[in-house]
Amino acid sequence: MTTLLQRYLETTSRRVDAVLDRLLSPKSEEPAAIRKAMRYSLFAGGKRLRPCLVAAAAECCGGRAARVLKAGAAIEMIHTYSLIHDDLPAMDDDNLRRGKPTSHKVFGEALAILAGDGLLTLAFETAAQSAQDCDLGSKATAELIRVIAVGAGTSGMVGGQAADLSAERWQGRLARGRARSLLEYIHLHKTGSLITASLEAGAILAGGSPAARRRLRAYGRAIGLSFQIADDILDVVGDKKKLGKKGSDAANRKLTFVSLYGLEEARAKAESLTREAHRQLRSFGSRGQVLHDLADYIIARDR
Repeated sequence: MTTLLQRYLETTSRRVDAVLDRLLSPKSEEPAAIRKAMRYSLFAGGKRLRPCLVAAAAECCGGRAARVLKAGAAIEMIHTYSLIHDDLPAMDDDNLRRGKPTSHKVFGEALAILAGDGLLTLAFETAAQSAQDCDLGSKATAELIRVIAVGAGTSGMVGGQAADLSAERWQGRLARGRARSLLEYIHLHKTGSLITASLEAGAILAGGSPAARRRLRAYGRAIGLSFQIADDILDVVGDKKKLGKKGSDAANRKLTFVSLYGLEEARAKAESLTREAHRQLRSFGSRGQVLHDLADYIIARDR
């Protein structure tokens, strides 16, 4: 990781954490039990990648990162809610997340579900507040909310998760070509859609042009897929202690880039996607440097 990117991620993460802390402070209106469960998962050690994408995209379009932190916090809440629900017994049935017991193991299934629901709804309240802070007009505010909702919903992340569930124990039942197209669909939606929504949200808040939004969407699609490929590779070759997880996708017979393409071809695909991501940033010049560095980091990380 470059010094610039490390400093940017650390600074943005601290600032977003401060926003999240204020939004879910003891003075907030939520009952103490639900607030505790929401905070537990929000502050469980995430990288804050999506808020950093909001901030960096805003800067690409001439805006200031400090002005869009609430929108970044909103998308981090959506991401966290999805992890809480994804870990539930009815979904992936995971006991660990980032090296800590998952929400339902600590608070029980009912409160974990409600914590996810609470984060999702608070996210849209926070996104609307962010639009007010940036003095967006009604049309741009509606577009911001639409972009985030599409990224999070059945046309985006939720749709990808549903497709992922349908692909469980796929071996021997899907033709190779069908498996490849399904895998790409899953991760363009399950992972990529919220990444792309983060970038578009930053552009909207900074008054970015339609052309800038198109380029950032294309960049988001590329890094969303490369991020998932890197995850699949790490599941095979990574240190489980660093990853904070037990078990593997292979043991669970999951549909992954490695199971379909093999390690070397999966790595080559990730590298090709990274080159495409860099190409989409050319017109932003030096303002896109953080996003350039992030694209390289995604496939070089070890956790």
